[in-house]
Amino acid sequence: QLHLVESGGGLVQPGGSLRLSCAASGFTLNYYAIAWFRQAPGKEREAVSCFSTSDGMTYYADSVKGRFAISRDNAKRTMYLQMNSLKPEDTAVYYCNKRTISRVDYWGQGTQVTVSS
Repeated sequence: QLHLVESGGGLVQPGGSLRLSCAASGFTLNYYAIAWFRQAPGKEREAVSCFSTSDGMTYYADSVKGRFAISRDNAKRTMYLQMNSLKPEDTAVYYCNKRTISRVDYWGQGTQVTVSS
């Protein structure tokens, strides 16, 4: 099975930046999409960015558009979420996700991002 491990979270001041990493291990799969989600306390998990292999396009939630960027390094089997101009409302646990063509989801354990003065 595929294993995903997030890292790079932490405490940052408003306006600051963080880069989250998601390292993959295990067997190689064909994917429908790769994505980053986040979940704040008491709230539903929401998608913040997704790269779709079906159309080759990257999608961003309106709340993060222009501030966040998803990328990947296939050689390192790692995906990234660059987070700039962070706001307190970005505070959440961030999860990486890979969805197979058959719609099976793989998740990391999450990494905490706290944006506070």
